[in-house]
Amino acid sequence: MAFLEIKNYNKKFGELKVLKGIDLSIEKGEVVSIIGSSGSGKTTLLRCINFLETPDVGEMILDGELLFSDLESKKYTEKILRNKRLNFGLVFQSFNLFPQYNVLKNLTLAPTLLIKTKAKKLKEQLKGQGKKFLEIKKEIKEYVNSERERIEKEALILLEKVDLTEKKNSYPCELSGGQQQRVAIARALALKPKILCFDEPTSALDPELTAEVLRVIKSLKEGDRTMIIVTHEMGFAKSVSDKVVFMSEGIIAEQGSPKKLFTNPKTEALKNFLANTGDKEGN
Repeated sequence: MAFLEIKNYNKKFGELKVLKGIDLSIEKGEVVSIIGSSGSGKTTLLRCINFLETPDVGEMILDGELLFSDLESKKYTEKILRNKRLNFGLVFQSFNLFPQYNVLKNLTLAPTLLIKTKAKKLKEQLKGQGKKFLEIKKEIKEYVNSERERIEKEALILLEKVDLTEKKNSYPCELSGGQQQRVAIARALALKPKILCFDEPTSALDPELTAEVLRVIKSLKEGDRTMIIVTHEMGFAKSVSDKVVFMSEGIIAEQGSPKKLFTNPKTEALKNFLANTGDKEGN
């Protein structure tokens, strides 16, 4: 069984059918790039995978667990959806950093908020063990302090990974676009998602800044990380991907290895798309 399986995803907005029966399988550690013209459904598919949109029909299985089913979707509360989203990290094209917080705080905020939920569960466990109030209070305090220390250490390691350690106290407005996107990547990794997703991560950047972000994404591939990347950078898709998926008019028109798709496209839709990019071989 594949690590991620998407079965028959359909999604429409009003009368507009955006996804028309998407089936996609991704293996653990695989990097999959999704390419296609604007309006082909790429971003909608990514948003459905991340539970930012709800498919009208379909199923998603992640690591053997049924994560989404249209038969159950009406029962999903906001709390359930938040928990499901934690399986994925999504890096947006517009960075979406919190401007009022410095870089380190941007990375530690979400994991720190999760401590409260974990502390509540620990409190109930300690009560069940018959421990007294002061004992419970002491253990909870030690747990919270330990977790905060761990989160900060891990955030600093992530900043080193994206080569931004010296910017830990800087605010987003003090960073270049490329630096902000690298912070956004580190922030997505801070929650330890099973799959890291990118939605056109370089579309808001000039060529020089694009190169630095792409280098970081390539470095993540070396860590055997499962990634889904919606991109318009054909050369990058060719160099980083294990599999490339070409979407056209709401369907997956072709998929396969980068070499197969870029050097020997089968459909007219892909041939025309590559011709229009001016880069038939993804260089």
